[in-house]
Amino acid sequence: MVTLFQGMAPSSAALVIALLFTVAVALAEWLHQRRVVRVAYLAFGDKGGPRRWVYSVPVLRTLSVALAVWGMAVLLFLEPSAVDKEPTSEASKHLLVCLDASPSMFVEDSGPDGKTKRAIWAGEVIQAILDRLDTETTRVTVFAVYTKSIPVIEDTFDMNVVRNLLDGLPLYAAFDSGSTKLSTGINDALTYAKQWKPDSSTLLIVSDGDSDERPQIRSIPSSIADTIIVGVGDPVRPTVISGHRSTQDVASLKSLASKMKGVYHQGNNKHLPSNILNKLTMVRPRIGEGMGLREWAVWCIGIGGSILAMLGPSLLLFGKRASAHPVVQTNPKTGIATTGWRKRPKAGFDFAKTFVEKGAS
Repeated sequence: MVTLFQGMAPSSAALVIALLFTVAVALAEWLHQRRVVRVAYLAFGDKGGPRRWVYSVPVLRTLSVALAVWGMAVLLFLEPSAVDKEPTSEASKHLLVCLDASPSMFVEDSGPDGKTKRAIWAGEVIQAILDRLDTETTRVTVFAVYTKSIPVIEDTFDMNVVRNLLDGLPLYAAFDSGSTKLSTGINDALTYAKQWKPDSSTLLIVSDGDSDERPQIRSIPSSIADTIIVGVGDPVRPTVISGHRSTQDVASLKSLASKMKGVYHQGNNKHLPSNILNKLTMVRPRIGEGMGLREWAVWCIGIGGSILAMLGPSLLLFGKRASAHPVVQTNPKTGIATTGWRKRPKAGFDFAKTFVEKGAS
């Protein structure tokens, strides 16, 4: 069957198959309706018909078969979506990560249990975004920020390299010890992003905000379309490290987000919400953003199959009118007995017997 429709679009081939099934089912319903008419009084009593809603069953059954068949045919002709594709040689989208690499990121006060290192939890938050990337067109650049900034990864499409970096590596060992200069590192990353096309990149900053610098950001390049700042570390309970009390500086991070016209997320124990992720420029299209042919096919199979599954039990339980009983009627003049239908008599009264006795007398 697949070879018969080669060269046609999946939706067109599925439509032809659905029309053929629709004609076949409509013909079968018509034949079934003719047979039902012959035994209508035997099946439905003296009214000779079911409840009113039953008259819509042939149409419902035909349409539901058409929906289900169209959906299954579309899935049959569509190519699988889970295919290995080589990334494009030239990136059209970028994810720029500024990762706080200071020693305070190794304090164990993050995660759902509040006992995970900030650096490891920050890696899990970033990993959740990496899992949603459109890896065909997106490149990832990571700047580690401490006393200065170092571009650890530049324009890579190999997500395994990024994952290894996010596994709690002590990046602070590559820096001279000193105070954290978060704003300086972010400005260096913004300068790096100027080479990209306008509105092609997302800037992700993950930090505990424990910095001696006030948020001072220079001009943001046109390449930055989205800015997200994720705060890690307990914002209430401090931990002493290197002679000072370290907490997540929520006020400083919110001020930074305001200056950069971005979004701040308190992510010490929870990931980024879906409503933020779905708006990012480098995230794969999702069902919530637009229904594709595959999604419509799945919906049609579900709706059509559900209607077909419910019609049988519904007809059995709610298709008949109030039950009627057959009675034997004898014509007093001819003495010929005929079968008729009457409404159910009251309990204790044998209508058939009384009718026959009166006729005989």
